[in-house]
Amino acid sequence: MVSPKFRNLSVQQHTGSTGLGYYKLILIVPILLGASLLASALANAKGAPESFAPLVERVMPTVVNVSSVHEVKRSPKDEQFNDLFKEFLERYNQGKPKQEGGRKATSLGSGFVIDPNGYIVTNNHVIEGASAVSVTFDNGDSFDAEIVGRDKKTDLALLKIDTEGKLIPSAEWGDSNAARVGDWLMAIGNPFGQNNTVTAGIISAKGRNDVTGNSYDNFIQTDASINRGNSGGPSFNMDGQVIGVNTAIFSPSGGSVGIGFAIPSNLAQNIVRQLKDHGEVRRGWLGVRIQHVTEELALGLRLDEATGALVASTTPGGPAERAGILKGDVILTFNGKPVEEMRRLPLMVAETEVGKVVEVVVWRKGEAVTVSVTLAELDDDQVAKAENQGSNNNEGDKNNAFLEKLGLRIAGMNNETRTELGLDNPEAGVQVSAVSSESVFYEKGIRAGDVIVEVDQQPVSSPEQVANLLEQAQSEGFGVSTLLVFRSGDYQWIAVRLPKAETE
Repeated sequence: MVSPKFRNLSVQQHTGSTGLGYYKLILIVPILLGASLLASALANAKGAPESFAPLVERVMPTVVNVSSVHEVKRSPKDEQFNDLFKEFLERYNQGKPKQEGGRKATSLGSGFVIDPNGYIVTNNHVIEGASAVSVTFDNGDSFDAEIVGRDKKTDLALLKIDTEGKLIPSAEWGDSNAARVGDWLMAIGNPFGQNNTVTAGIISAKGRNDVTGNSYDNFIQTDASINRGNSGGPSFNMDGQVIGVNTAIFSPSGGSVGIGFAIPSNLAQNIVRQLKDHGEVRRGWLGVRIQHVTEELALGLRLDEATGALVASTTPGGPAERAGILKGDVILTFNGKPVEEMRRLPLMVAETEVGKVVEVVVWRKGEAVTVSVTLAELDDDQVAKAENQGSNNNEGDKNNAFLEKLGLRIAGMNNETRTELGLDNPEAGVQVSAVSSESVFYEKGIRAGDVIVEVDQQPVSSPEQVANLLEQAQSEGFGVSTLLVFRSGDYQWIAVRLPKAETE
């Protein structure tokens, strides 16, 4: 799913195909800078090389064109057309036997040799569904290629050609983490079928994680000119090392606007290594549902800053639950690395070896707690991801009056009702019976029927407890309370800014 920032834009997947058309998926790449703009950028950029020619001569033998053949099934309309013009077609074919089955279409992309024994990296969308794949080198040598493995989540694939025991020129991985915004970058590929085209630009940005809506997005953004057919091709640093695999574009019209994206090498080489060793990717799984820590949630959780990933729920029997991670914990560090924002955690977990014991630091009720978690293997339906966006029991006039002032009415629940709704804890939870449209609760999306399970990380089972905890937070001047709300089978943390306590 494309993020809101991209939803009104046309992003196209390229295979540079003939007969297949474009896939509306944000896959592969253009950026046509005008000649004058590129010349200006080259002239003004610090440390611009005198010429890219020596680097091109060194790495060009490692870059290949990737051609894949796809079977295109005939539609009923095709068959009707053939019947209508059968006589004409037979005359045109001059007695040649007719082709049976579907038509064939060829897609063109790019790739690069990453192992001298004949292993080649490209994009998954270049070869997905192909009945045959071949690669062609700069010197014209062509080989049939075997698909070793592919990973749809990161859009990477690994091919293998038979080199008959001979070692061939191969590229070297670089450190994409060490690459800086503003550093030079050189791309080589097969745009529009124009073999081994070289373009250059700079790294425009790093860590772009809102391009395709995938949890594993972490793209390098570049202004190097890359177009349809560049998919799967390498982006080199000035030491001739691959720091990115060209994959996607940002485009309002499908044409080039100067914003392209590459999979960073530090992510790609881990995926490629697993494809080579196992033919598939094995990702770590933590077993949590998480959400962003907003400024208001940070206040309510007594955090100094809005950082980390807030645990909305844990998967029963999953690694996180077994390790003692709780709803309401904020994951601050994972395996020794800070979780600066929620979207970083799924990628960090996925890149960690299955079965590894890692230390996780969580913020829990005002203090940091360290737990050890043994990661399990991720299944397709087990993804650490972000949260997307009943009888009355009057506990006293005082509490009701306080809640009424806040614009909230709450009804008690019994254990049986909680169990029927699917709450994890059948002894906690009160149901919202009414919300004033002018209240802060309504503003935050709380509606009648929602179940409040916790207030400021304290389980609640009665309206009295909700009122007491909200009043306590208000009187102590915190300004914000956090509510764990259960709705339609899912949990979500909501930060509510409380009005100041009235003084007498």
